[in-house]
Amino acid sequence: MSTALITGASGGIGYELAKLFSADKHNLVLVARSGPKLIEFADQLEREFGVSVRTVQLDLALTEAPEALFDDLRTSGINVDILVNNAAFGKFGNFADVSLEESLGQVQLNITALTHLTKLFLTPMLARGSGKIMNVASTAAFQPGPLMSVYYATKAYVLSFSEGLENELRGTGVTVTCLCPGPTLTSFQQRAGMERSRLFQQFGPMDPKTVALDGYRALMKGESLKISGAKNWIVAQSVRFAPRNVVTAISRWVTEKVE
Repeated sequence: MSTALITGASGGIGYELAKLFSADKHNLVLVARSGPKLIEFADQLEREFGVSVRTVQLDLALTEAPEALFDDLRTSGINVDILVNNAAFGKFGNFADVSLEESLGQVQLNITALTHLTKLFLTPMLARGSGKIMNVASTAAFQPGPLMSVYYATKAYVLSFSEGLENELRGTGVTVTCLCPGPTLTSFQQRAGMERSRLFQQFGPMDPKTVALDGYRALMKGESLKISGAKNWIVAQSVRFAPRNVVTAISRWVTEKVE
């Protein structure tokens, strides 16, 4: 059995991905900040699918967390065949008003931890000549995002990094897939404080099960990019043909809160 490591696995897309991997008989390492919920979920997966599930309660926004996770698994003799970098968060508000801690925390988790984990687990994958990496970005990656400027910028990094790395790794046996969901019904919007935004109130968020299945299939096929949902694909492509200032203005309008 191969082993898949999934960050942000206690809910949303990560939670649904864990069920898909388990159903296909992959052992799992599930990482999240919420320990009790993660343990309960792991027990459910082990009983239902007969796989081994290791849980790690860890805040990946801490600088030392990726290295600690990698060392722990190496000491335990666990080889990670599939890495899913799913953990991330955003924060609604003008950049000047959002706390520095919240802004830098997004950069630390969404960019630095993702990059660090990819670097750590890629090395043994290359040595084995096989492996799969999924980085979860967002349709936010395709345009600037006023009122969530840092979050949108972090996701643009994830997309660019993933596509560049995918090209570098061709012929090595290691593939990189970047999953770009649009608005999805998870706890993200509550954490970000954007439940009342037009994006979630008027544009029909997708079900995380559907998004996870799109990403899982793309990962297994070795596709470099997957935009989940036809409507999201059209929106992501359309920004290439409009003036940047128009795209930015529309992005702000979509993100604004409605009564």
